[in-house]
Amino acid sequence: MSDYPGAQGVRLHIVTGKGGTGKTTVAAALGIALAGQGRKVLLAEVEDRQGISQTFDVPPLSHTETLIFDDPSGGSLWGMAVEPKSALLEYLHKFYKLGRAGSLLEKIGAIDFATTIAPGLRDVLLIGKVYEAVGRREGRGRHGKTPTYDAVVLDAPPTGRVARFLGVNEEVAEVARMGPIKGQADSITAMLKSRITAVHIVTLLEEMPVQECLDAVHDLTAKGLPVGAIVVNQVRDPILEDKDLEALSGGASARLRADVAADLAGAGVPDPKGMTDVLLDEAAAHLERLDLQGEQDQRIQEQGRAVFYLPALADGLEAGGIRVLADELHVQGMV
Repeated sequence: MSDYPGAQGVRLHIVTGKGGTGKTTVAAALGIALAGQGRKVLLAEVEDRQGISQTFDVPPLSHTETLIFDDPSGGSLWGMAVEPKSALLEYLHKFYKLGRAGSLLEKIGAIDFATTIAPGLRDVLLIGKVYEAVGRREGRGRHGKTPTYDAVVLDAPPTGRVARFLGVNEEVAEVARMGPIKGQADSITAMLKSRITAVHIVTLLEEMPVQECLDAVHDLTAKGLPVGAIVVNQVRDPILEDKDLEALSGGASARLRADVAADLAGAGVPDPKGMTDVLLDEAAAHLERLDLQGEQDQRIQEQGRAVFYLPALADGLEAGGIRVLADELHVQGMV
């Protein structure tokens, strides 16, 4: 286990990020990294996108937990796509013992109506299922039971609405002042604000994703939700060496242009002067991108949070790319 603040004892890892930053990929990599430590891990999603099944190239997931793979360490990774309708039926049966009445409600369309017309209810049900998975225990006797899952990783909604999503049960508790609904809402809120939970934020070194990341840190902190790590995804190594970047930092001098043109001419490249202009323009643009990335990285570092960096994969997730990212999270100390 890593020693970054908030890592010890975390059992619920919530992963969020602006759309397009790769939060599902990072959530999957985190799940693999945890399973690689011999743990039984549940990877859950709540956005009905089947992002997990696409990442692992497995059949679409359902409300039922499904084994994705066994790790040689003895750990395992399970997947689940939480469905509001199934969650509501489960909730009604658990708290109100509806039995066949629940099936009747589904047949007349009341379940679909309830989960569609009330988005707050939908979020309550989605989080409730995750809460149940975190708290579920197996074994016999009060002292013999152990958690079904050593860790749960939630691929959560994007940063723009994650604070509202995670805070919905607190709002429910204010409305329902007594009864099983208030009791569960209070319990879920307590879990989300406890030391067993960490909300990790995925970003890119670009202005808009970083701004959403910083906004999410502020919003989550304001609600008392524990922010874990910031994961910078798709980091690209500099194409040029430091000495070349330093030479370009003051602009492409006449001497530099002459040297590059001479090298190209010596290599037999047609129109060496024209090609020199193209190459140096590309190099200048690359240097500008690096400077912008450096500025965004500085903004992230100023948050005082643990930051982990994942490389851009030339071949995407093919050829074991997701395992590469999982290994990076382990080596850097996130798990």
